[in-house]
Amino acid sequence: QVQLVESGGGLVQAGGSLRLSCVASGRTISGYPMGWFRQGPGKEREFVAAISSTGEVRYYADSVRGRFTCSRDNAKNTLYLQMNSLKPEDTAVYYCAARSSGAAVTMRGGGADYWGKGTLVTVSS
Repeated sequence: QVQLVESGGGLVQAGGSLRLSCVASGRTISGYPMGWFRQGPGKEREFVAAISSTGEVRYYADSVRGRFTCSRDNAKNTLYLQMNSLKPEDTAVYYCAARSSGAAVTMRGGGADYWGKGTLVTVSS
């Protein structure tokens, strides 16, 4: 029922910044917790960030805390991930996700009902 489309990925040098966007369609996501996951080369998918439906509560993986900021604009049905101080280890396909029930904190374990196709972020050294 919900389609998610990520954009904003690309090639950036270490220390640089990128802003990812995820536009939802099909229905409003204003009541859904949302989040970001990533899968690097030779790695399993891992949790990056999650945000409550209203944006009041946010969670981050230890590896990105202090560098990445997750936000949302429910009026635009859009989720964002601002990535600063990028490191080569951040290289991955980044996926947008939404959960139709439950709290945002549960997304830390990978729980989600809808997934985007991903956008590639490559950080060069």
